[in-house]
Amino acid sequence: MHAASGRRLGAAHPRQEGPADLRLVPPALAAWGTAAVTLDAPPPWTVGVAAGALIVAVLLLLTSGARAGPRRAGRRTKCPPTGFRRMARAPAWLTWPRASVAAVLLCVAAAAMSAGLHGADTRRGPVPELARRYATVTVEVRLDSDPWLSRSRVRGGHAAPAAVLAHAEVRRVERADGTAVTTRAPVLMIVDADVPAPVGADIPAPVSPDAPAPSGTADFGSRSARSAWLGLLPSTRLRVSARLAPVLTGGDGLAAVLRVTEEDVPEVVGEPNGPQRLAGRLRAGLRAATDGLPDDPRALLPGLVVGDTSRVTPELDEAFKETDLTHTLAVSGSNLTILLVLLVGPPGLAAHVERRGLAPRLGLSLRATALLAGALTLGFVVVCRPDPSVLRAAACGAVALLALATGRRRSLIPALATAVLLLVLYDPWLARSYGFLLSVLATGALLVLAPGWSAALCRRGVPWRAAEALAAAAAAQAVCAPVVAVLSARVSLVAVPCNLLAEIAIAPATVLGFAALATAPLAMPVAKALAWCASWPADWIARVARTGAALPGGGMDWPGSWTGALLLAAATVAVVLVGRRLARHPWWCGLCALLLLLLVVRPAPLTRVITGWPPPGWRYAMCDVGQGDATVLAAGEGSAVVVDAGPDPRLVDRCLRDLGITRIPLLVLTHFHADHVAGLPGVLRGRSVAAIETTGYEEPAEQAEFVRREAARRQIPVTRAVAGEQRRTGPLAWQVLWPPPGPEPDGPNDASVTLLVRSAGLRLLLLGDLEPTAQQALLRSPAGAGLAGVDVLKVAHHGSAYQDPELIRVVSPRVALVSCGADNPYGHPAPGTLAALRAVGAMVLRTDRDGSLAVTGPDGARGGLRVARG
Repeated sequence: MHAASGRRLGAAHPRQEGPADLRLVPPALAAWGTAAVTLDAPPPWTVGVAAGALIVAVLLLLTSGARAGPRRAGRRTKCPPTGFRRMARAPAWLTWPRASVAAVLLCVAAAAMSAGLHGADTRRGPVPELARRYATVTVEVRLDSDPWLSRSRVRGGHAAPAAVLAHAEVRRVERADGTAVTTRAPVLMIVDADVPAPVGADIPAPVSPDAPAPSGTADFGSRSARSAWLGLLPSTRLRVSARLAPVLTGGDGLAAVLRVTEEDVPEVVGEPNGPQRLAGRLRAGLRAATDGLPDDPRALLPGLVVGDTSRVTPELDEAFKETDLTHTLAVSGSNLTILLVLLVGPPGLAAHVERRGLAPRLGLSLRATALLAGALTLGFVVVCRPDPSVLRAAACGAVALLALATGRRRSLIPALATAVLLLVLYDPWLARSYGFLLSVLATGALLVLAPGWSAALCRRGVPWRAAEALAAAAAAQAVCAPVVAVLSARVSLVAVPCNLLAEIAIAPATVLGFAALATAPLAMPVAKALAWCASWPADWIARVARTGAALPGGGMDWPGSWTGALLLAAATVAVVLVGRRLARHPWWCGLCALLLLLLVVRPAPLTRVITGWPPPGWRYAMCDVGQGDATVLAAGEGSAVVVDAGPDPRLVDRCLRDLGITRIPLLVLTHFHADHVAGLPGVLRGRSVAAIETTGYEEPAEQAEFVRREAARRQIPVTRAVAGEQRRTGPLAWQVLWPPPGPEPDGPNDASVTLLVRSAGLRLLLLGDLEPTAQQALLRSPAGAGLAGVDVLKVAHHGSAYQDPELIRVVSPRVALVSCGADNPYGHPAPGTLAALRAVGAMVLRTDRDGSLAVTGPDGARGGLRVARG
């Protein structure tokens, strides 16, 4: 019999997998859908859905055995079976369908009732009505999350100051007449930069006073105030004066937006509870243990361990998004699974005598191991905050642990369905959460698709460990990519290899990070040593993300809608079906892999042949970076002088990658307005920059400090441009025309660094954002005589109406290029400016309509000047 079964005689724990049990899937999906629909439905409609589903379910249960088969001959009963006895005796072909429908309806009723109660929290009490009137009130709030710093948005030349955000619950509202109302209303609290620090408690600050603001943001008030607000722990109670406003987008579980004002100094009126204080000390200890590490591990380790991303810069965060590695920075089930697997051992052995892991080495019984695993899970929830996202992670981690412990992955589908059902009933807002959807999809893919895919790879000669890792990454990516595309309007082509490469470092970084977190309160030197050891795998993960994000073809734009998601899902299914057929033909597989590699790497010669961008022999390029400036002067193969960085690091980085720029001998920032400097991290990403040159007028001050901070972080010298300065690199030569020494200009625009450039016979005039007063002074200066008849003019100030007609007439450019954003609110470029340029014979092109632009010309011949559109 053993021979027939194909198993070795005496196998320790033979196992057979049956078909997947899907009976709990319909109830879970029904509860999920019902909660999503009824959260903001009118109460009568919600009550009607719940009551109707409950009544029908009860009727089905009571009548499920009405048509049971005939009684056996000779058997009498005193009374006919009813209710559950009748259901138990009914034939399976009749009973199970009715019981299943009844179960689905009961879950629908429960989900509708739970969603109705939770949805009512956003509508009851005085807060929603006060928000509709934009009332200013004094309230008492309880924090429900860790505060975080918003990302600054560039608005014209200025970056909006960063604000501190936190989820909170209004507990008490004080009216103008002195009366107070007790309530419970969830809100999003926004603390502006000019609000002082709250008083009344000794607040542990997770961000040191010397910590810089996130890249590309204005500094948040004083450093101490920012640290104090960011150091508040969940469950802290505050008394603040604030203006209420309605929520602009529905479906997020908020009753209002609470913007804290300066009218009264905020006051802490209630300390955080014990578990949150303990969690705060542990998290602060981990941050302290990582303080001396290099930038990337210092930022990543708290995120990998407890989801603390307060130190992650926008540049690094963007790299993780482009490679679909963002899940590593969030609290996920994998964090808990790694710790529990360390305790219980490898798959399939947890309940057997040959089990491994730390538990048997410590002499723990199975019961003690289960208790310790439960305590570890509880500690994980406390340290990572017991909010719904962490509870979701704990549930999904428990499912993955059970799959590993039993080795019966297909039988874990009911467990996943049960976790989904309970979580949706506990917090119906999860039904509308993209994070929850991605967690369920990823876990389901690991349970359903990954085993079959790994078996298929093993049959084709792939080692089983590599096959399991590859199948898991590919399955999770296949089912999650459509949802990610909806969120980011982009599809990553390097997600699977990047996840595979990062996976080998996640476990050691997580385990060592948790060890540092646990030992920091007891022995900080030991914690620092553990954090130093964890920094190596953390640095590897960061390098994988940065390398993948730097690949020219690492991602492709995709429609960011559910229609786009359906198209991507269909494309994924087609790729899987074609891949199954191609797997039988190694030569075709090799050819497809080579084509994919070329698509991702995009060698410059091949890309130029296929796309025509960048054009051969280009001298000057204007990047399409929206409402801002970023231009590039070719200085040799892979080298360029960059003038301004635009408002968005992602856009300028993409433009420089398309142009093949890896070395920048000089970066010129004409002035410190945000639409010229906020994209600086994108210019610096993955490139060697020898020096940065700026204007001497350091306004706005916060943006000037941001530039100095970014340069100091990468040890790049910063110099000031001086009128009359002449420099050369490769085929480029240029002269600084403006600003002159002397009195300060009227504003940052008139302090713009202005360059007259010569490149292989072409003459280019780059005016920055000079306005008419400065343009007239430039024309009257000694350098004004050399401005006549330039080949290319970078039109000042995005083509605004503020231009000097005489300067346009004297310059008389052959080509005028305007950098502006589509549908910008300033009306740039102005029709009068475009008409004046065309009147002197200039060909006018603009990035909002023509995209990125590149100027080519054979040695500056008058008839050979051409402009290519990207």
